[in-house]
Amino acid sequence: MTDSTIDLARDLIRRPSVTPDDRGCQPLIVERIAPLGFAIESLRFEEVDNLWAVHGRQGPLFVFAGHTDVVPTGEASRWSYPPFGAEVHGGRLYGRGAADMKGSVAAFVTAVERFLARQPEPAFRLGFLITSDEEGPAQHGTKRVMQWLREKGISIDWCLVGEPSSRNRLGDEFKIGRRGSITGNLVIEGRQGHVAYPHLADNPVHRAAPFLDELVNIEWDQGNAHFPPSSLQIANIHAGTGANNVIPGELEVQFNLRFNTETSVEGIKARVAELLKRHGLSYRIDWHLSGEPFLTRDDGPMVGAVERAVDDVLGSTPTPSTAGGTSDGRFIAPTGAQVIELGPLNATIHQIDEHVAVEDLKTLSAIYERLLDELDREARRLAE
Repeated sequence: MTDSTIDLARDLIRRPSVTPDDRGCQPLIVERIAPLGFAIESLRFEEVDNLWAVHGRQGPLFVFAGHTDVVPTGEASRWSYPPFGAEVHGGRLYGRGAADMKGSVAAFVTAVERFLARQPEPAFRLGFLITSDEEGPAQHGTKRVMQWLREKGISIDWCLVGEPSSRNRLGDEFKIGRRGSITGNLVIEGRQGHVAYPHLADNPVHRAAPFLDELVNIEWDQGNAHFPPSSLQIANIHAGTGANNVIPGELEVQFNLRFNTETSVEGIKARVAELLKRHGLSYRIDWHLSGEPFLTRDDGPMVGAVERAVDDVLGSTPTPSTAGGTSDGRFIAPTGAQVIELGPLNATIHQIDEHVAVEDLKTLSAIYERLLDELDREARRLAE
C-alpha cells in the first residue's frame, strides 16, 4: 500500500540536494501546495533557493519551517543502500535527509493537504518557509528570508521547525528553545625567533598558557530551569612554522561558547577582553555569532498545542528540551515568534545509513495535522 507522506519523502530524498543546491525539491513542494490556494514566493538569494508560501488572509500566522538541503553523504560505498536511492527495507526509509529533514518536510505537506481538505478556511494563516541553506553557512537562507519578511511588514506568530527532535522514540521530546553559539577566533601575538636565543623572542604559546587555563575554567553561569550552564570548548589551536628550532610569532586559538539566556554576547566579549588584558597579552580577536539563545515559554499557545497533539496521537506527553546544537529557529524566534521544534528520531542524522521508520513518518504527519486543529481552535478563540 502506498502512502502520500512516504511517497513524497522518497521523491525528495532522490534529489541529491547537498547544500546549497535544492535540486528541484522546492518546485516539487510547490506542485503540491499551489493547488491548495497558497500564494507562492520563490526567493533566490545568491546561490540559495528559498520558498515562502502563505494560505489565508486573516488571523495569526503559523509557519512550518524546514530545509531541503542535506550534508554530503560521505563514501557512498559504505552505505547499505544508495544514499539517494530512498529505498525501504525492514520498515525503514534509507537515504540522506530521511531524518534531517526531508521526512519532516513531506509530513508538513501531507498534513496540510488533509487539514485544508477538512477545513478549507481556517481561522489562521498557514505558511511554509523552506530553505536550501541550513546545513551550510546559513547566511542566504532563513536568515535572509526573515530580513525580507521584515521589509514586507510580515511577522510570524507561531512556528514549528521540523528538526529531528525525538531521542528514543517518536514524540518523546520536543525543543522549546536552543542555546546560543558564538565563536572567538583569537590570535595571541609574540615575536618569532630562534629557540636557542629565547631572550631575543617572545613565545606566544608560553605567554598564553595561563590565560587559556583560566579561560577554560570560567564559570559563565549556573544555567536555569530550562538550560544547562553555558560552556566553552577550544576547537582549534595552532602555532609554529613546523620547524623545531623556531619560536612561533603567533598563536591561533579558536573557541566556541554554547550559552544560555543567563549570559549575553556583550558579557562574553567583555569577560574575555578583561581576561586578555589582565594577562598582559597582545592580541587580535574576531567574533562570529551564529545565533542568540531563544526560549518559547508555556504562557503562549504553541507549547500546549504541541503537547496535546502528540498526546492525542501517541497517548503520551512529550518532554520539553533545549539540548542540542543550533537550528534555523534562531533566526525566527528573535522576531517574537513562538518557535517549537518537533520531528523524527535524531539517532542517525548526518551518519552513514541515515534512516527513519516508515510508520514514524506517517505518525508524524498525523501529529502535524492534529497540531493544525489545535491552532485553528486557538485562533478562533482569539477572534471571539
